[in-house]
Amino acid sequence: MASSIVVRIKDAFWSRITLGILTGGIALTCPESLPSWLLLTLCCPEWVSSLAKSTLYQRIVLSVYTLCVTLGLDLGFMCLWWCCAALRNTRVSPSGISFAGKSLKLDNNDDAKDVIEAIDNCSDLQYLNLEGNTLGVDASKGIAKALENHPEFKRALWKDLFTGRMKTEIPKALEYLGNGLVTAGARLTELDLSDNAFGPIGVQGLAELLKSSSCYALEELRLNNNGLGITGGKLLASALTDCYNCSKSKGKPLALKVFIAGRNRLENDGAKALAQVFKMVGTLEEISMPQNGIYHPGISALSDAFTHNKNLQVLNLNDNTIGPKGAEAIASAMPNLQNLREINFGDCLLKTKGALLLAESLKNFHQNLEELTLGFNEIKKNGGIGIVEAMANKSKLKQLILDGNQFGEQGQEEIKKKLKEIGKLHTLGSLEENESEDSEEDTDDENVDDESEEHSEIEHSEKENDVIEVPPSIPTTITVEEFLKTPSSNNFLALGNDRIDLIFRYVKEHQDIADYMKVLMKVSTLSNDTKPEVADSSLKCSEFLYKDLFTMAQKNDQTSLVNNSILVNLGLIKNEDKKEKIAWDLDGCLHALKYIASKNYVPQSTKDTLKVFMKREIDNNKDQLGIKKQIWSTLS
Repeated sequence: MASSIVVRIKDAFWSRITLGILTGGIALTCPESLPSWLLLTLCCPEWVSSLAKSTLYQRIVLSVYTLCVTLGLDLGFMCLWWCCAALRNTRVSPSGISFAGKSLKLDNNDDAKDVIEAIDNCSDLQYLNLEGNTLGVDASKGIAKALENHPEFKRALWKDLFTGRMKTEIPKALEYLGNGLVTAGARLTELDLSDNAFGPIGVQGLAELLKSSSCYALEELRLNNNGLGITGGKLLASALTDCYNCSKSKGKPLALKVFIAGRNRLENDGAKALAQVFKMVGTLEEISMPQNGIYHPGISALSDAFTHNKNLQVLNLNDNTIGPKGAEAIASAMPNLQNLREINFGDCLLKTKGALLLAESLKNFHQNLEELTLGFNEIKKNGGIGIVEAMANKSKLKQLILDGNQFGEQGQEEIKKKLKEIGKLHTLGSLEENESEDSEEDTDDENVDDESEEHSEIEHSEKENDVIEVPPSIPTTITVEEFLKTPSSNNFLALGNDRIDLIFRYVKEHQDIADYMKVLMKVSTLSNDTKPEVADSSLKCSEFLYKDLFTMAQKNDQTSLVNNSILVNLGLIKNEDKKEKIAWDLDGCLHALKYIASKNYVPQSTKDTLKVFMKREIDNNKDQLGIKKQIWSTLS
């Protein structure tokens, strides 16, 4: 009878009991902490609510209640005192469900049965991690239905969730999942949809969720490697703007803290659209937008937005073309960003002029700076010395990355000497790829900006208006067999928008590892193509093929054969069949390998094998040393 009554007690009642018990217990056991405890309960009521919902906690309270009734108030009160003392050093971790890395193919409700049951059986579903599985539309309906019963849901960890799905499936699946959260009345704090190649079409399915009340409390948005493009970037910005305005009208505007959108080809127009969102929000602590093809017009718009986010702590614009003119805009913003801990402007073509501008902006302040990455920027000795001098007063500095610049041997030694003088030599990373300093000065600094302006004008003539159209599908004009005979960038594009699906179906008909690997090499050789749409699509297709190949190999106990085939096709060991010759550019293949090297789906034996052979290549001073060093570093 007593237990059935307890089952019907509402969460609010349990929360009040919890608050009373803990407050009384702390007053008895640790009275000096009582003011802090009361402040905590006022600021973090969800902590008390979370504890109150714990089945274990409720059993403890029931036991104490029974003792009170059976043995008398005094003994019962002593038991309460003991419980509170035990809870003083107890941390309550968020609860949830993880199916990460299971490689489940969830096509329908039957396939998703285990996931749905786990959701139904979880009394406090704070997070759901589905990373590394593949979700279809019908299965998403069942999962969404289960989520409808969890208003406490906060963290949607759904990266790498749509491998092998048609682009038309993804927005529908996202729409169902979003509707489930809206029906539940959930308030997300984190949404991670990285490594899902849904493009602008997928953003349309995501937009309804982003505009809904379920995202009014969103703090972390992770959309890395989604192929958004300019159109997707604008759609995303529009959805976030609606979310901000709607949440503001309800009394508490969107307070986003983390925004991650690397490898999305946002370019200048996409960056400008998102810059308006950043300026409006003003609460960002981390912005990471590497590899987006952004030139100085987009960098300038972002820099202006950064000044409105004074608590910005992590800023990553790696592998965009900042150039000297973009560096000038960033330098102007720096005085407003005194909380920065990490800055990554690696591979941004800063040149010496840009480095000196940045150094001057960092010189006198920014006491919280811990990491500064400026590798591969064609910076000469004077720029390097300027950066080092700016680090003299950075007491928290842990890492300074300057590799891949043009200091020359003498400049390298001067930089080390200067760092030693200021007591910061231990922060300096490797300088193995330091190049010789050209005799001519940086006369091409301005050309970088001129080229970027020209590039920007040619790239887009899109007019700013309220209607954003999704580009039409590219028809398929050749077969996979024809592409493999001549694996050029034009032929790759001629496979159409569904090229990844077409190639995957082809390799599934050719299960032989040797044939599979040849297809993979001919696709991955385009991963560093000069055409962004070719490079991005090639890299995504390569990753998909690698993942499927490793899954198949582990299932059939053929990992060692796959490892050997990788080594042969990358020219790291000789092929026993001397008639077989490598007919693809290895630079692109190695670029794709570097990208997947650290992924969880790569078997440890493969990583160990590659590490050994990459080290051998480096020691023997073989070709493609730069990329091989990067692969070895990733694996180390």
